[in-house]
Amino acid sequence: MAYADFVTAMMALFMVLWISAQDQKILIATSQYFQQPFRSPMVDHSGVMPFNKPSNSGHDGKETDADKAAQNGHPVDTSFLNSVAADFFRLLHIDQSDRQKPIDIEITSDGLRVTLFDRARAPLFSDKGADLTPWGKFLLQNLAWLVERHRFHVAIDGHTRANIDFKKDDYSAWELSADRANTARRMLVYYAVDPRLIERVTGFADTRPITGERPDAQANQRITISLSLIADRNAETNHDKPLPDRKLNPTLSSIP
Repeated sequence: MAYADFVTAMMALFMVLWISAQDQKILIATSQYFQQPFRSPMVDHSGVMPFNKPSNSGHDGKETDADKAAQNGHPVDTSFLNSVAADFFRLLHIDQSDRQKPIDIEITSDGLRVTLFDRARAPLFSDKGADLTPWGKFLLQNLAWLVERHRFHVAIDGHTRANIDFKKDDYSAWELSADRANTARRMLVYYAVDPRLIERVTGFADTRPITGERPDAQANQRITISLSLIADRNAETNHDKPLPDRKLNPTLSSIP
């Protein structure tokens, strides 16, 4: 027993000496990790030191928002955010490995960016309109539950593809993208989200196509919902105001 205690003590000493020889960034990260091991400030939990973990760079080798946030002193708890994303996929019964999945979730510098695609296979809206389909309502219903549960701040952006033929001369991709974004806002609030958590609703028309996609590609028809955990950007007041009752439709359970 004495020998085992001696070996343990020597291992601990070697670890302390090795960590002490590292640079200040690693020392601070290590210290914070042992203070709050379940809310680690590091980019992920696969290892204490940055070089012990897989890279979080995107598929094209570029840095992600989470990488930049960690380098700039604004750590992201990716373990928590990944669990939130996994909960959303599980609620929707969606295979995350499907390249044509109707939603995409990316970790950003302050939360999550959720993209809801308006695909022919599972449309969010009526054709060239802002009325939600049953599938669109189901998506926003479940997203509203996650937003309300974790008190995310919300920014909603509407996007369309190029070259849409509109019947009315005074209605264009600008109006359509803005109307769809505002429809998403109303649905989130209807299903549970505190209106005070909505920070921005914007329509971008066809000005921001997805990188690598043709401007008129169907994938560009989408709603992007940014969920932020930085609550001090807009200070909340009147916390005693009750939230609206959640209105769930249990009959919708999978991709149509």
